[in-house]
Parts: sequence; C-alpha cells; structure tokens
Amino acid sequence: MNLSMKNFMTFRNLVYDRCGINFESKKIYFVKKRLISRMEALEIATVEDYLRYLKFRDPKRTEFQELLNLLTTNETYMFREFDQLAVFAEDCLEEVCEKKKKLGNNQIRIWCAGCSTGEEAYTLAIILMEMLEPLSDWNIKITATDIDTKVLSMAQKGEYSSRAVKDVPDEYLEQYLRITGGSFAVKSIVKKHITFTHLNLMDTNQLKSAGLFDFVFCRNVLIYFDEASRKEVVSQFYEHLDPGGFVFLGHSESIGRISSSFTLRKMGGMIMYQKN
Repeated sequence: MNLSMKNFMTFRNLVYDRCGINFESKKIYFVKKRLISRMEALEIATVEDYLRYLKFRDPKRTEFQELLNLLTTNETYMFREFDQLAVFAEDCLEEVCEKKKKLGNNQIRIWCAGCSTGEEAYTLAIILMEMLEPLSDWNIKITATDIDTKVLSMAQKGEYSSRAVKDVPDEYLEQYLRITGGSFAVKSIVKKHITFTHLNLMDTNQLKSAGLFDFVFCRNVLIYFDEASRKEVVSQFYEHLDPGGFVFLGHSESIGRISSSFTLRKMGGMIMYQKN
C-alpha cells in the first residue's frame, strides 16, 4: 500500500481534530503499518476508501477507536519513576492530608490521566494504603482514564507479567498481589479504590462531571500533543484540581511554557506543579 504524504496528513488531521494527538511527518511509516492492519480487517482496498469509511460509515466511531488503539503506545510498569513517587508519598501527600484534617475532610481524590494498562493507578493505590494512617479514616478514590479501550480492559483485569512488577518492593508484592498462572494479579483490596473509565482528554463535555481532585498524574502523555492541545489539557487539569492540589508530569514534560496558573514546587530534587 502506498501512503502519500497528502493522505497521511488527512489521517493525521482527523486524529488531531478528534482527540488532540499529533503525529509528526516522520511517523508516516508507523501510521502506515497500523492503517494496513485495519484496512485488511475490513477488507478495504484503498486508503481513500478507508478514509471515507471513517468519515461517513462510522457514526459511533467504533472503527476510529480500533485504529486509535493501534496508534497509541502503552509501555509502563508499576512503581515507575520511583523517586517522583517517593516525593508524592512523603511530601505532597502529607501536605494535602494535613490541610484536609484541619478542614475535617477525609477524601483523597486522584486522577490518573492516560493510565494505560493500569500499573500507575495500582501503584498509587498501594502508596495511599501504605501512607494513610489509619487507612480506615480516609475515603480513597482513584479515577484512571485512557483513550484506548483495549488497555482499559487489561487494566481492569489487573494481571501483569514479571517485568511489569520488577520494581515493586518485595513486601508490597506479597501483600497486594498474588501469583496466578505465572502472572501477578492485583488483589481486590487494591482494586476497590480505582475506577477505570474511557476518556478523551479533549472531550470537555465528559470532563464536566469529573469533579475535583487532590492530585493529577499525567506522566508521559503530553508528549503526544502539540502546544495548543497541551494548553487545553493543562487548563482542564487546573479546572479539576482542588486549591493546593498537585500535578505530576513525566521528567521530560513541563507546564512552565504552557500555563502560568500553577506554582512550580521543587521537593526532593523533583518538580511538581501546584494550584494556588
């Protein structure tokens, strides 16, 4: 199949308009491989016909979602970027909890945006279960969202390979996961704190009902957006963050040039962003 630059740009613009994800021109071969896979599945012969299918014969965007699932990258593991998680657990969480105690508020709300196959959400749940004392005094809710429906199904199942749990401390591995058929399954005591939900970060209508959060984790997600889309996503983070709440990004990502609404905080050599 020949994918001309013109057709590539048409597909790229379609994806961008619908979900804000931006594919650079150098990604043409990456996109081509995924297009071929979906065209073969539908027995569509030409790129032009597939494009027409997406635009006019896919009213519920079922096929667009199948394509999107192939276009998104979902490599992660539990307790990834451990130093940042340590700052969250030992500094940021303590600061927020102290404030909540004074207000008589026992709710801890976390938004895990771009949760992929769920490792980060389960990691955060384990950290909260370890750090909040007594745990019974706190009402924990982690909302984990992703645009990829297939990874969400995997996340809800909560079963992982040895590679995915390689950085889990031994005592946590024994307490919060169990070995089943050669894989590691997250126990229900962890799962009960998490809700996995399909979400397009550019869908402001769906976000209206999201409520407020104390922490937003969106690590290594903004790299897939251009500057305009990043600004829109970051503005949503601000909108749905409680005053004093924190945003955690990947090490290569920054809010500084996108928004002046947050205060940059440095703790333990890590950078976080706090809502005033």
